[in-house]
Amino acid sequence: MHLTHLSLTNFRNFARLDIDIPRRAVLLAGNNAQGKTSLLEAIYFLAAFTSFQTHADRQLVNFIAARESLAVGRIVADYQRGASSHRLEVRLILEPTGINGKRLRKEILLDGVKRPIGEAIGQFNAVLFVPQMSQIIEGGPDERRRYLNLTLAQTIPAYARTLSDYAQALSQRNALLKQLSERGGDPQQLSFWDETLADKGARLILWRIQAVQELETLAARVHHNLTHSAEVLRLAYQPAYDPLPRPQGQPALPLDTPVDRSALALETIHAGFIQRLEGLRGEEIARGVTTIGPHRDELRFLANGIDLGNYGSRGQIRTALLSLKLAEVDWMKARTGEWPVILLDEVMAELDIQRRADLLDYLDKSEQTLITTTDLQFFTPAFVERAAVWEVKSGTMKAREH
Repeated sequence: MHLTHLSLTNFRNFARLDIDIPRRAVLLAGNNAQGKTSLLEAIYFLAAFTSFQTHADRQLVNFIAARESLAVGRIVADYQRGASSHRLEVRLILEPTGINGKRLRKEILLDGVKRPIGEAIGQFNAVLFVPQMSQIIEGGPDERRRYLNLTLAQTIPAYARTLSDYAQALSQRNALLKQLSERGGDPQQLSFWDETLADKGARLILWRIQAVQELETLAARVHHNLTHSAEVLRLAYQPAYDPLPRPQGQPALPLDTPVDRSALALETIHAGFIQRLEGLRGEEIARGVTTIGPHRDELRFLANGIDLGNYGSRGQIRTALLSLKLAEVDWMKARTGEWPVILLDEVMAELDIQRRADLLDYLDKSEQTLITTTDLQFFTPAFVERAAVWEVKSGTMKAREH
């Protein structure tokens, strides 16, 4: 899979940009705050339909255009997937609402036809690595759940829709729990939402079990090479509803103890989830909130049994993240049959000389990579010679002659 053309209108600091993108490595060179990261952000938006820079998508619309009563930011990409050519367009429409208010509306068109996000996600795949992604390891559980959701939604066709249905059922169930807590009523009203939550939640749990196991296998192999056999990387998935509950009275297993849930069937997870919800009904009514389920899942990263989120050094965290991201590329390739587009933002400055060499060797097998940098000295002369080099300045791009 690779991009052939990208057009931006009123996106971040780009008032207008039209570029053909070669099918190889592209080095985006320039000083900070010139638009390099914004270009990666636009491309990643085509894969995830959300930004890695902000949770408020309205900030993506060019700030000058946003002063108008109606502003539209557009990302249009032509790309090749297998033997087929496609066009994906995202419209970010900032429109007036209420008194002096504005709201953002997204429109997504695939090959000229409007599609809901749940259908459009996964049509174009990209793997992103930016320095602030250390929050996947160092941040709160919500950062790791967000990582899982964005990654799995690109690769598992029904994941995004199931996640949306789960969130809707969770909201309705929590509203009912709060009502029962404050006003009383028949607890059996929860049965419908228990079934809905368990149906959608069991699917999410099963997909996460499978994906984390597959990612761990790939990431551990990469990590083993990057650390020259000095460390063993593990990904410990901890579902808030664990379909493998420990026997009565047994203490919780240590974090570094591997747990194999791969043999669990969807029906087993579903039945156990409902049973657990029914068992917690009194407690959850008292608290007015759903206490178990994928919305409270956790994922931990361990190197030689040490929890990197709590005790990892900066170097260990960088290496683990790089291993995870390279594993993500291979995982998407195995799942979809297509290489995802790789997006790397200033990662070379974060790596030592050996890690840079390892990364450049890996990138040689990918189909298309876009890398931002402030200094081409981070790259070997041979890599620069093979790559397309673009100078980025004040939201404009110019190909550099070798």
